[in-house]
Amino acid sequence: MELLINKPKRPLWISLFSVVAILFGIATIKEGGTVLFTEAGQKSAGNYVPFVLWFNFFAGFAYIVAGIALYKLKSCSLRLVLVIAISTSIVFILFGLHIFNGGAYEIRTVAAMTIRSSLWILIAATVLRTRALKPINCQY
Repeated sequence: MELLINKPKRPLWISLFSVVAILFGIATIKEGGTVLFTEAGQKSAGNYVPFVLWFNFFAGFAYIVAGIALYKLKSCSLRLVLVIAISTSIVFILFGLHIFNGGAYEIRTVAAMTIRSSLWILIAATVLRTRALKPINCQY
């Protein structure tokens, strides 16, 4: 007798957000790594803010993990995207305080942090509203 297992159907938006998160993570690691680990990258970055750069570099790995977990419909992806959204927002606020206190910065960092925060808040808000995630722990 054949058992039919109901696999949760992956909504299109989950696939889209998963791919965006993974690609965004790869790009973040590449760009951040270039600035962190090469002299040419540091020169081209201008007035980068080290704590923002280091946070974004490490967050890139979290973006990839969250994208994979989301694609696999793992319930832990909700926690991951919430942590990413909240921590990115906190770093953005701290970056704002850095600017307010006269710290050097690049306007492109303001734009990048606006995009990062908005994207992860959007993903987190959307994932919060879904019922497509598997109620199991993240195990790969």
